Order: sequence, then structure tokens, then C-alpha cells
Amino acid sequence: MSRFLRWFHRTFDDWSFRYLLGPAQVSKAVDGTEPAAREGWKHDLERRKRYSREQRERRHRAHVP
Repeated sequence: MSRFLRWFHRTFDDWSFRYLLGPAQVSKAVDGTEPAAREGWKHDLERRKRYSREQRERRHRAHVP
């Protein structure tokens, strides 16, 4: 068996790895959490969106003559 296949099976056949990946679909994933965790998740999401917006604006400014 090739080295890659051994690594692949050691990694992806492990139930704990699949558990860490989480569900395949994350629609309404935070509905059942504590209110504080939900708020933290919302703040984190907003920070990520803000970072993405800033990156888009930075790229746009770099390409505008």
C-alpha cells in the first residue's frame, strides 16, 4: 500500500476526525447552543465578514487607476 493511502486511511477512517469535521450541513448549526456561545459565534462571523470586505476593498483599490 502506498504511503499516501496509509496516511489517508489513518486520517479519514478515524471516527474522531469525522467527529471534529462536524456535520456535512451547518444550516442553523447554532440554534441549540447557549446564548453566550451564539453571540460569540455571531461576533466571530461578523469579524470574518468584515475582514473579507476589507480585503475586497483593498484589492479593488489596488487595481483602480
